[in-house]
Amino acid sequence: MPNVDSVKVAVRVRPFSQREKDAGSRCVISMDSNSTSIYDPRNPGHVKTFTFDLAYWSHSGFLKDENGMLISAGSNTYAGQREVFRDLGQGVLQSAWQGYNATLLAYGQTGSGKSYSMIGYGANRGLVPSVCEELCKAIQSQEKNKQYQITFSMLEIYNEQVIDLLSKTRKPGGLKIREDQQQGFYVDGLKLVPCDNYAQIERLMDQGNKMRTTATTTMNASSSRSHMVITIQFKQIFLDEAITKQSVINLVDLAGSERQKSSGSEKDRLKEGTRVNLSLTTLGNVISALAEVATGKKVLHIPYRDSVLTKLLQSALGGNSRTIMIAALSPADICYEETLSTLRYAERAKKIRNKAVVNAGPTEKLIRELKAENNKLLSRMAGLGSARRSISDEAPELRLLAESEGRTRSAQMTWEARLEEARQEWEQQYSVMTQERWMMETFPYLLNINEDPQLSWVLKHFIQDGTCDVGQSTSNAIILRGLGILDKHATFTNADGKVTIAPQDKCKVVVNGVTITAETELQHSDRVILGSNSAYLYVGPPAQRTEEDLSRYDYDFFQSELAAAEGFSVDKLGTVGSGQDRADPSVLAVFHDYIKLMPLVEEANQMSQELGKDLKFELKVKNLALSDSRGHDLQKEITVKVTHETTQQVWVWSKAKFINRKFIMEELYQRFLEGEDPAVNQDSDPFWDPVEAVHVGSAHVWLQALAYRMRLEERAELLNSEGLEEAVVLINLSSCSSDGRLFGEDEMVIDPLELLERRVDFQIHIAECLGVKWLRGAVGRGIQIGYRVYDLPRCLYTKPVWESANPKIEETVHFSALNASYDFLNYLQKNALIVDLWGLQEGCTEMDSSLDGLLLTAEGTVVVDNPKALTASNAGLRRNLSRLPRRFR
Repeated sequence: MPNVDSVKVAVRVRPFSQREKDAGSRCVISMDSNSTSIYDPRNPGHVKTFTFDLAYWSHSGFLKDENGMLISAGSNTYAGQREVFRDLGQGVLQSAWQGYNATLLAYGQTGSGKSYSMIGYGANRGLVPSVCEELCKAIQSQEKNKQYQITFSMLEIYNEQVIDLLSKTRKPGGLKIREDQQQGFYVDGLKLVPCDNYAQIERLMDQGNKMRTTATTTMNASSSRSHMVITIQFKQIFLDEAITKQSVINLVDLAGSERQKSSGSEKDRLKEGTRVNLSLTTLGNVISALAEVATGKKVLHIPYRDSVLTKLLQSALGGNSRTIMIAALSPADICYEETLSTLRYAERAKKIRNKAVVNAGPTEKLIRELKAENNKLLSRMAGLGSARRSISDEAPELRLLAESEGRTRSAQMTWEARLEEARQEWEQQYSVMTQERWMMETFPYLLNINEDPQLSWVLKHFIQDGTCDVGQSTSNAIILRGLGILDKHATFTNADGKVTIAPQDKCKVVVNGVTITAETELQHSDRVILGSNSAYLYVGPPAQRTEEDLSRYDYDFFQSELAAAEGFSVDKLGTVGSGQDRADPSVLAVFHDYIKLMPLVEEANQMSQELGKDLKFELKVKNLALSDSRGHDLQKEITVKVTHETTQQVWVWSKAKFINRKFIMEELYQRFLEGEDPAVNQDSDPFWDPVEAVHVGSAHVWLQALAYRMRLEERAELLNSEGLEEAVVLINLSSCSSDGRLFGEDEMVIDPLELLERRVDFQIHIAECLGVKWLRGAVGRGIQIGYRVYDLPRCLYTKPVWESANPKIEETVHFSALNASYDFLNYLQKNALIVDLWGLQEGCTEMDSSLDGLLLTAEGTVVVDNPKALTASNAGLRRNLSRLPRRFR
């Protein structure tokens, strides 16, 4: 009988990262028993509470013991690695001993602590090593009448390709997913390594991490966008009873679950063009469908087959497995949206119900089943031969037969022979490790730094005496494969106890955040970036090394150092105002986004160059120096300015759109690296977009003069997002009669309330724009000016003017408030007219300069209020007016 139980869900909140501490972030998570609450930093009274099987508070209340282990500082609330293993790891082991399949999934945004919980760092070992070690202890003390067998595999899924992390060779296109009646979905050709002690598994994990690090550099892929799956096949053979129990343990570190703002990604014409996020998206769809099934809803289709990951996890989700999910949470206010999304995802997952069975049967049953399958295939082949079909027609059957025979041979091969084969490989690896340790104690070297802390400090490149070249060419002493790294990129010289680096012509080398162009001496712990984003920590000769903790030089440190060298900081964003001791959370989120996108923009520029796309990408802060109609700062956000360096055409992409396009660029670039033709049709090209109008700048023209029937002639600066002048607009605001006659000084009013419930007419006249930098930037450019009055349903635009540095506009629009309300008069008193300058480019769609869709009077004036909605009684209006400050009465 299957054992029906729900997916067990735990959540865990990590401590602040160094960047979050530096930014003064606040914690938005609280926990009470199994309940987890999150409050909105913009609205602290808005709290959402979720209940899970387990909730781990790892944010505070800890200290480091003499071994480097994080333990409770006396509080009962802190949950360390031991507590997490006790609840979750032991549960996985218990299921495996009983013969059940077991799966442990780690979910959360990049940097939320998934890898810490799964793998751990230093003395704080995570679930994977702890589960493996406990399992191996049983092998060491096996009983005479029992035999235990463990095989270990490690794979990565990126861009729907399966990469074997234990294989020395990488198959183009990745390994294939096959389906078998007994096994279900499996990875064909995946290396399964037999192990009989934990030291062997530990070395295999190190080997896998090294392969993963090398692959992310070579493929220009971020490890945060790949899934890592460790699979342990655990077999218990009861010799006296001739029975075997088999358990498959899947330990899965999922890709970062970054939540994209719909305002950016939904508008991208290539939204569905990438395969990078397909597995994670499909996993969400599978979980949602299974959650609906659990609530009794009828679901016609569960999309397991739509991605590689969900094929491999089919048994873990709604199938034959006991499954645990640990959702990793960031505590910081700047990560509120992503953390809330993670909590909602975990809430759906806990509704899934699995049907696990004990996988036990006669020891020889598997071999008998495989032989029977072979016989069936041979019979089919014989039938095909009698039907005189061609060899090409028989190819699928031949492949199936070869695969089946291979699995039969593998099953029959003695365990001892497989272990001996593995031991020979380990002996070779051990000699390499011994040589590496000696070189670390003798020579200076480069230590790789990765966005994923698990993949940092994995690769070491030694700088031996004399000179050594670094680059892509196999003739170099140090061979590096990475974006923007040329065949001969730079030269290291190690002489007289000093090490220098000299970049080759036009090759990018950055030392401590600053690009260098000449030979530069390196000091111990210097930060070196080669090409677009290959980051290394320089470890000097033994004589120069100190007791300094080098772990502080992580990926965030490198990127923050680069940003500081560019002059970008939290202070530049104008974050701290009077009476504030910290930055606004939304502004800190912008700084966080900027740092995060810097390397991606650098990589996009390099890919554009190598693929001949002629595009330049630049990070910009939207609304950095702009305010709304009342003078309040607008919410800032990161955008990416895209410029075609030949035509000077310009586009502005949202953060979400850029990230989506970057995924697709990587797919295109990977095809280029593999020797395929990277050419795609225009509609599928991530580097191409239709030409569009671009927002150039804004000006504020205060409307207060109209409240007193005064005339205003304004010469307003049109400022870009950074507060720099793009042009000057000459604009006139004039009160007038219904027939357009301008009022004179004798028709002014002393108190705006004299106009209450009366018809108010005024004109907006835009005369010309002076010194428009946009028009001087390239040929084939034009401008339009747009603005919006009160609660009109849309903006009004002037007619386009092309290729004139000081364009004459001379357009007037007459507006009427038919029944001036207090709200309208207050609008005139307190608001400014936001005048936007739009840049037109040859081939772009112009803004509609007509008055279509607007309510017009018989005289043809634009109605700015709705008379039917303004029927409040005089008494009600007077009550409101009595509360006004004296200056409005």
